[in-house]
Amino acid sequence: MANDPHRPTYHFLPPANWMNDPNGVVQWKGTYHLFYQYNPYSPLFGNMHWGHAVSSDLVHWRHLPIALAPTPGGVDEDGCWSGCIVNNNGVPTIIYSGNRNGKQRPCIATSHDDLLTWEKYTGNPVIPAPPSGMEIVDFRDHCVWKEENTWYQLIGSGIKGVGGTALLYRSTDLLQWAYMHPLCSGEKSETEEMWECPDFFPLGDKYVLVVSPLPYGRTVYFVGTYNDSHFTPEFRGTLDAGSHFYAPQTLRDEQGRRILWGWLREGRSDELILQAGWAGTMSLPRVLSLLPDNTLGMVPAPELSSLRNKHYHNTNITVTETPHTIENVQGAALEIVALLTRGNASAFSIALSGPHDNAEEISICYEHATGQLSIGNTPSNADSVIHYEVEGGPVKLVDNERLKLHIFIDSSVIEVFANNITCITERIYLSHSNHSVIKLFTYGGNAKILSLDIWEIRSIWT
Repeated sequence: MANDPHRPTYHFLPPANWMNDPNGVVQWKGTYHLFYQYNPYSPLFGNMHWGHAVSSDLVHWRHLPIALAPTPGGVDEDGCWSGCIVNNNGVPTIIYSGNRNGKQRPCIATSHDDLLTWEKYTGNPVIPAPPSGMEIVDFRDHCVWKEENTWYQLIGSGIKGVGGTALLYRSTDLLQWAYMHPLCSGEKSETEEMWECPDFFPLGDKYVLVVSPLPYGRTVYFVGTYNDSHFTPEFRGTLDAGSHFYAPQTLRDEQGRRILWGWLREGRSDELILQAGWAGTMSLPRVLSLLPDNTLGMVPAPELSSLRNKHYHNTNITVTETPHTIENVQGAALEIVALLTRGNASAFSIALSGPHDNAEEISICYEHATGQLSIGNTPSNADSVIHYEVEGGPVKLVDNERLKLHIFIDSSVIEVFANNITCITERIYLSHSNHSVIKLFTYGGNAKILSLDIWEIRSIWT
């Protein structure tokens, strides 16, 4: 698989087969642990286990043995689904969804060797059924935290005909749980009927609730106040404007940073996934912040700069409707940072393509009039690329504010951060694996690139 032109080299993924949600992301005794939904037997969804990897720097990862596997005849015989990890007085404790016969219930497992092996609680599930008297859509995925001597747990759910919800429970020992109330609920017409993968945490002087609504398939967040076990949303936003980012989870590391990973799902057919032998990758780690207008700020973790290799630097490039071409950049793994002013152009675009005889392109475009940043691709022919509609999100610039585009290209993965407030993540499958030509051009006027930095990026695997 190392020669697969669509397989990323600096985004985390397992050696083979299927991966989805990040689970139990935690820093334990200085080491970052990334658990994730994993099918060790096939590149398609099913037989869900918890994969496990560790890193000392957020960048380079080492695979460890599988942490959780289904127990035949047990409450998780059909899969160990998503959850989280907490520190229970020095004992690492997993809270996960045990899946049996299409129903998911909260289960517990503990480790006594620093997260390497896990023992399941014999009394699982710790919550045998959803709250009575509620017509629940589903009941799975967990976020757990402690306030003084009390544990609190959110479970992703939804109320039929009403909308998605995050149900709040409390406990003194992680084993006996009492239902309290919905921490937050949405309208079906706005945020669908089922909320997966809730994540709830303080940030700045507010609290943030992140959920992944079904069937919307993208991640939304709420920012608001939290008092006496009640959350009052004040702002709702979209975490990533792309169509392939889903089910994120965060940790607060020893530096006090709130770091997020999301699952980057495939955009290929099952047939092509089976041919490839793998599916799914993690996003790059993102550091979150709370901005003055209650939106989330996001930047790539600064540790990623350690992967930079050969560097190309340009300044003061006047860009017109005639493309300005930068050649001889090599590789499928690139990082690009462009700082520009709009001038009088109505739109600005960066296009990446292969050799001159290959017409396929990835295009990143900003339209000033609409304030929209978008990613699209141009196929050379119907057989060589899977073509998607253009995906995008808002980046409103104030007066003469500069636009900073921080772009990561990693084979079939593209992540674009704009002014640290909007991120778009996409999967695009070109037939070539070498972005050797970069074109800069405008629509309807001129723009100026104040600085343009391009790095070829090393693999995270040693």
